[in-house]
Amino acid sequence: MRIGCKKFADFSLFPSKKANFTRHSLFSGECEKKFAVRRRICYNKNNYRLFCSFGEKEAGKDREFALNRIADAKRIVVKVGTSTLAHPTGKLNFRRMEEICRVLADLKNGGREVVLVTSGAIGVGCGKLALERRPEDTPSKQAAAAVGQCELMYLYDKFFSEYGCCVGQILLTRDVVEISDRKLHVVNTLHRLLEMGAVPIVNENDSVSVEEIEFGDNDTLSAIVATLCNADALVILSDIDGLFDRDPHKFPEAKLIPQVSELTDEILQSAGGVGSKLGTGGMVTKLHAAEIALQKGIPMALINGNDPHKLYHLFDGEPVGTLFAR
Repeated sequence: MRIGCKKFADFSLFPSKKANFTRHSLFSGECEKKFAVRRRICYNKNNYRLFCSFGEKEAGKDREFALNRIADAKRIVVKVGTSTLAHPTGKLNFRRMEEICRVLADLKNGGREVVLVTSGAIGVGCGKLALERRPEDTPSKQAAAAVGQCELMYLYDKFFSEYGCCVGQILLTRDVVEISDRKLHVVNTLHRLLEMGAVPIVNENDSVSVEEIEFGDNDTLSAIVATLCNADALVILSDIDGLFDRDPHKFPEAKLIPQVSELTDEILQSAGGVGSKLGTGGMVTKLHAAEIALQKGIPMALINGNDPHKLYHLFDGEPVGTLFAR
C-alpha cells in the first residue's frame, strides 16, 4: 500500500467501517472496539519500513488484534518446506514430519479446517534415488519429483491416518489462477474436501511444471492456495525464526522483526537469495507470499518449523516468529 489517499486501503475486511485518510498516515481497523488508530511510518537503521504507532500502547493493541485474528482463524493453510521435512543429508526427517502431522491433526480436531501445502518432492526423491546433491538440469529434477511425490504422499497418508485424518492430494501448476475453468475446478475440489472433513495436501506438479522448481519452494503457491480457499490465515514453516532486520546467518546481532504491516522495496531487495541446498526457497519468495496474502487481507505468520509445537503457541494467540498483517 503506498502512502497517501487510497479508499478502503486497510478496511477491506471491515466494509461497514469508513475513515478519512490523511496524507502520510496509515490506518488499521479494529472491529471489536470500533475505532481506527493512526500510525506513522518509521525506519530502522537498515532502512526497513516497520510497523510503528504513535505510542507503544497503540502498537500493542494492533499486534494483539493481529494475533487474535490468527488465533480465531477457522480455515488455515500451513506450508512446510523442504528444509523442514528433510535432514541435511537429504533423507526425510521422519520424526519432524510425524510431529507436523500430529499437530495439524490436533488443530483439526479442535475445530479448524486445515490445508497443507508441502514442498519436498524433489528433495525426497533425491534421497530415495541416493543422489548426493540436488540435480541441476530440469529433467532430472522432474524425475526426482516424480519419485519423491509418491514417497511424500505415502508418508503423509500413513502419519495422518494414525491420528484419524483422511488426506487428499492436489497437484497444481501456478497458471491455474489464469484459466477460469481450471481455477473453478480447483476451488470446488478444495472446498468439497474440507466439507468432507479431509485434509487437502497441495504440491506443485513438478513433473510437468518448472516455475516453482526454479523459483520458490512453493512459498508463492501457498499464498495462492490460501486465496483460492478463502483461508483465514497462512503459516509458513521455515528453517529460520522469522524476518530479521539483517541476515542472521551473517550477523549474529540481527534482530527479529515481530510484525510487518507493509512490504517495501527496501525489504524485498535486502531479503537475500535462496535457502538451503535441498530447496529453492529463500526470504524473497516468502516475502512475495506475504505480499499476496496482505493484498487479500489474509494474515501470514513466518515461523521456525524445527519445532512444530510452535503452531500451538501461534494459534493460542502467542507471539511467534514474524506476523505479516495490517
